Amino acid sequence: MKKTMFAYTKIILERVSFDPLLFYKELEKALKILLPYEIEQLKEWLLQFTKEKPELKQCDFLLNT
Repeated sequence: MKKTMFAYTKIILERVSFDPLLFYKELEKALKILLPYEIEQLKEWLLQFTKEKPELKQCDFLLNT
C-alpha cells in the first residue's frame, strides 16, 4: 500500500519528537516538500500533537509563515 508524503511526515515527526531541534529540522524539510493542502493537514495534526509537549510548541511559528 502506498503511503502519502503527509503520512510519512507524521511518522518521522513522531519518531524524532524526543529532540526539539531534530523535530524542528524535520518540520522545516516537510514544509518544503508537502503540497499546500497537506500543510494545512499538518498544521491541524501538529496542534493536537504538541498540545501535551510544550518543548515542541516553539515550532508553531514555522506554520504561521
